[in-house]
Amino acid sequence: MMTMTKEPETMGLSTVEASAPRLPNPFPDAGSIPVTRTFLPPIGEYEALVQKAFASGQLTNRGPLVRELEEKLADKLDVSAIIAMCNGTVPLQIALRMLARGGEVITTPFSYVATTASIVWEHCTPVFADIEPEFLTIDPEEIEKKITPKTTCILATHVFGNPCDVIRIEEIASRHNLPVIYDAAHAFGVKYQGKGLLSYGDISTCSFHATKIFQTGEGGALVCNRPELFKEAFYRHNFGHDGPLAFQGLGINGKMSELNAAMGLAIMPYMDELIRKRGHWYAKYLKETDLSVCEPVSIRPGTEWNYAYAPVLFHSEERLLKAMHNMSESKILPRRYFYPSLHRLPYMVCNNMPVSEDISRRILCLPLHHELNDLDFSRIMDALHHL
Repeated sequence: MMTMTKEPETMGLSTVEASAPRLPNPFPDAGSIPVTRTFLPPIGEYEALVQKAFASGQLTNRGPLVRELEEKLADKLDVSAIIAMCNGTVPLQIALRMLARGGEVITTPFSYVATTASIVWEHCTPVFADIEPEFLTIDPEEIEKKITPKTTCILATHVFGNPCDVIRIEEIASRHNLPVIYDAAHAFGVKYQGKGLLSYGDISTCSFHATKIFQTGEGGALVCNRPELFKEAFYRHNFGHDGPLAFQGLGINGKMSELNAAMGLAIMPYMDELIRKRGHWYAKYLKETDLSVCEPVSIRPGTEWNYAYAPVLFHSEERLLKAMHNMSESKILPRRYFYPSLHRLPYMVCNNMPVSEDISRRILCLPLHHELNDLDFSRIMDALHHL
């Protein structure tokens, strides 16, 4: 009789694979309350769309599902045209390759690491301008202070979907003849001054990662409001192709697959209801949070927001850490988003960014998603206030 023994965890893996660090498990334990939950459409609705891809035999190279998704996204986001891509970082890299041209890029220290990393990856130099303490977006006055003859571009983030001061930034950029890229990873469906937020600037980039309000598993998009730039972005996201046998210039593979597009199309009909549910719980946070413990972040006036996150500012980092400990004890999983301030990245020269440094130490995103319920909310409030 053959005796079966338990194989070691690394059995069958290469030496490199076995020694690679394990990524954190993104799936929370049963009974925990995560900072967000991925909305999944009814499986039958997704399968029906996938069946279309199977029937056509086309899984990539801008099939009919990708093109349909682009049309619906352009309508939903109030923009003239959009290019669906494989994730949210490649659009940033393409935009920087087109507009930054290897120069200095004035950017925010308060964003996800992809914003800064994309600048460095494209062999440009990040120049940080500090943020506004009220809205947490890049401070236009600080942008103007950092402009030099080496400046080629401005890259700003709509933090938590909170719009930058796009009017002031546009005025500064126009006066100095600088293009503007907006990292709009959090800004799905946001409107500002009655316009789709992605209609501002020269290029906006989106993320459709599974943790976002609108998701395609992995995915993203690039919005370009100038026809000549849109044409360039289009060929750059498809290896530079200008037809099957010709090449217009240098490109990369940024295309979205039909399977990812199917997920987006299946989710699209549910977006208004998802945002409504998030708004309900965000309103409860505003009403019931003890302001002596922490305060909500201000949303810029004139904004029709998407409730992408529920960020709160504690009065000290010590109180934040105590709240996180209490929540961990209650199996609640908030997130220090964004921490650390990006000027502290190991591959950056450390500048003095006092506002971003202070905010990054005191900010915490509370759980906010479509599956929250009254019991969850009570657990969160008890842990948050028991300091």
